[in-house]
Amino acid sequence: MSPKSLVIVESPAKAKTINKYLGNQYMVSASVGHIIDLPKSKLGVNIEKHFQPEYVKIRGKEKIIKKLRAEAKQADEVYIATDPDREGEAIAFHIASILNKDSQKIHRVEFNEITRNAVDKAMQTPRNIDMPRVYSQQARRVLDRIVGYQISPLLWKTLYRGLSAGRVQSVALRLICEREQEIRDFKPEEFWTITALLQTADALSFESKLVKISGKKAKIPNQQEAEKHVQAITNSKLHIASVIKKEVKRQPPPPFITSTLQQVASRRLRMSTKRVMGIAQSLYEGVEIPGQGSIGLITYMRTDSVRISEEALHYVKDYIMHTYGPEFGLNKARYFKSKKSAQDAHEAIRPTYLNKDYVPEALKSILTPEQFRLYNLIWQRFVACQMAPAVIEKTTVLVKGGIYEFKTEGEAPRFAGYAKVYRDETEESAEAKLPDHLREKAPCELLKLNPQQNFTKPPQRFTESTLVKELDRLGIGRPSTYAQIVSTILQRKYVTQEKRKLFATHLGETVNRILVNHFPEIFDVSFTAEMEEKLDEIAGQKASYESVLSEFYQPFRKALEEAQSKKGEIKAELIELSEEICDKCGRPMVIRWGKNGRFLACSGFPECKNTKPLNGENAVEETDEKCPRCGSLLVIKTGRFGKFLACSNYPDCKYTKPLGIGVPCPREGCDGEIIQRQSKRGKIFYGCSNYPKCDFLSWDKPVNRVCPECGFGYMVEKHSKKKGLYLRCPKCAYEILETAPEKVA
Repeated sequence: MSPKSLVIVESPAKAKTINKYLGNQYMVSASVGHIIDLPKSKLGVNIEKHFQPEYVKIRGKEKIIKKLRAEAKQADEVYIATDPDREGEAIAFHIASILNKDSQKIHRVEFNEITRNAVDKAMQTPRNIDMPRVYSQQARRVLDRIVGYQISPLLWKTLYRGLSAGRVQSVALRLICEREQEIRDFKPEEFWTITALLQTADALSFESKLVKISGKKAKIPNQQEAEKHVQAITNSKLHIASVIKKEVKRQPPPPFITSTLQQVASRRLRMSTKRVMGIAQSLYEGVEIPGQGSIGLITYMRTDSVRISEEALHYVKDYIMHTYGPEFGLNKARYFKSKKSAQDAHEAIRPTYLNKDYVPEALKSILTPEQFRLYNLIWQRFVACQMAPAVIEKTTVLVKGGIYEFKTEGEAPRFAGYAKVYRDETEESAEAKLPDHLREKAPCELLKLNPQQNFTKPPQRFTESTLVKELDRLGIGRPSTYAQIVSTILQRKYVTQEKRKLFATHLGETVNRILVNHFPEIFDVSFTAEMEEKLDEIAGQKASYESVLSEFYQPFRKALEEAQSKKGEIKAELIELSEEICDKCGRPMVIRWGKNGRFLACSGFPECKNTKPLNGENAVEETDEKCPRCGSLLVIKTGRFGKFLACSNYPDCKYTKPLGIGVPCPREGCDGEIIQRQSKRGKIFYGCSNYPKCDFLSWDKPVNRVCPECGFGYMVEKHSKKKGLYLRCPKCAYEILETAPEKVA
């Protein structure tokens, strides 16, 4: 029997799917991601030797490397099918370098989708490893390593050890901090609006908003002016000046690329960008379907192109014609244009199969709830992009009376088109419908005038969705990096997330201030975007690896040396005066940084070493509960994983216990209570104090309230823009509104 060919992929799940397609003549193994990387203990880049990276085997990968070498030795040919992007290309190069195999026997293949046809086609068209793409990815890795490993120690010496800086995520942090400053600096301005409730002689009533006064845009700065206009409008004779109706064709959005998938899924499905990419990866690599084995359901999810293959266009056209009828289809396929900066290496994100066996509803019982929701979103967006436009009748009614002009706009659907399958959030909040028989020149009776005070609002804080949109717009990072950027700044505590909005912490703003003040060019938005273009030039053989790194490193080294010479000044700049007086020596206290954050310290240090927690930060709160070991009162302290109860007699007594939220564990027979906990990634969740004996867990905060609908023992807190704060029963989903929803500017 002739030797088998070896196919190497990254993921065991992908290996399983591909093995089914290729048959017995192939062995399929997984590298489980990277096998070699830069060392963690040192810089790992020889700057003097043309920025040569010093790769080492990743700890724990020795067995995988040994296995791959043994399988490669047995195989006649080796096909490396790591992910079809630059990082995948670099992994392919690293795998090839450790196999001890003739390079003529090693081939590179790319699977844009994990289907039988795509796999067979890729295996028929192998190529060599694309070294310019490898060098482009290597340049990114080395740049990030140089910035992270050479700037981070400066943060350790000026703030505290353990902090880190990143070439791209620090720019994302800068965007969030600058937005925070804009909000602080914002000064609201008062303005008034006037809305009229009108009625025609036919008893048709509608609302209309004042838009012009004496032919100019209505600007009403205060209540006095508003009352003057209200009086004048009340004395005016109002009539319908014009009724303009026109049909508008609304075109569907393009299929998803990585950034738009993260944005829309984050908003609609309430998922983190990192979670979106993890679920998309599982859909791409393959889902186990009874009777069929593992099937890849979507194309590769890291792409910046809206291109669609002709084969997929043919299948989606047939699907639309047979499912919705010919009037919903297109005679000619609709093509979308990618951004100028797009690498256009892969298709848009789309379903791999378009027939009744693979519609989302048919797979709902097989997929996890999160997989189903994301797959359904991708399916709907792709099908909609090749459907007929929606037809809307827009009506604009102008009402005049003296110098005043009111305007009302309404719209009514005439043909659903693509909206039968997919609608944007903006389309879902359609304008109010107007009465059908409004006539020009018809007089209007004024039923009511509603003057309303308003204030201009500051720019909104970023959410994960809007931050990704901004990074994409500015050209910072690439599709594969967005989720990591967001999760990194959250994990480092530079940013917190409350009600889905991103807030810069004191720590984040301080780190940002140091980086921007002393490395203004390195952490500049335009400079970071330009660096992405230079990495593209390496991949396109328009620039060399060494020239790009040299051009970056010379000014970087100069800025680093200058900053290091000013460590004392930087540290002094961070000290803030406080209103507190030292209770030991009477001198003013100042705010300093330590390993647990900010704290109050005597300005007379080192003569006086008095310190205490800063109010609101790591403060100690007293309780009435007594320590079971020594009888002293317990206090609430704040540690790296949140608040906890500790003995006030510390360090003589080191008793601690988790802080409960006042809700007994709902598990039958358990006498524990629910406590707030924190995951390794910094996300808050709620579990039983008897863990691991009791494994109760909830990502939503439980509330000690019996569901009035089904009698379930507790409810959980939820929040949304539409509903505000509300309670939901985990069993029957019954909801109780607690606060009014947020007003959106």
